[in-house]
Amino acid sequence: MIAWMNWTLPVAIFFAVIAAILVVMTVYEVVSPCTERKGFLPIATTRGDRLFIGLLTSAYINLMFLGLTELSLWIALAVSVVWVAILLRWG
Repeated sequence: MIAWMNWTLPVAIFFAVIAAILVVMTVYEVVSPCTERKGFLPIATTRGDRLFIGLLTSAYINLMFLGLTELSLWIALAVSVVWVAILLRWG
């Protein structure tokens, strides 16, 4: 059914990390419910909103690195992690 996908170790790690993030955020939300707040983003957001925005923009950061530079994607990963951390904290 999904034999078309190239299931390599990096792909498996990627999906495992995303799944772990979702589990941790779900448990954190159950233990400590949040309310909407307004940070530097122009809209009021919850933790889940900021996580979604962070994951989406991280995908674009990685695609820009892939398409526009010859730099290593490890740099794009580092930039993405820092961006998501900033967004979750102050977004």
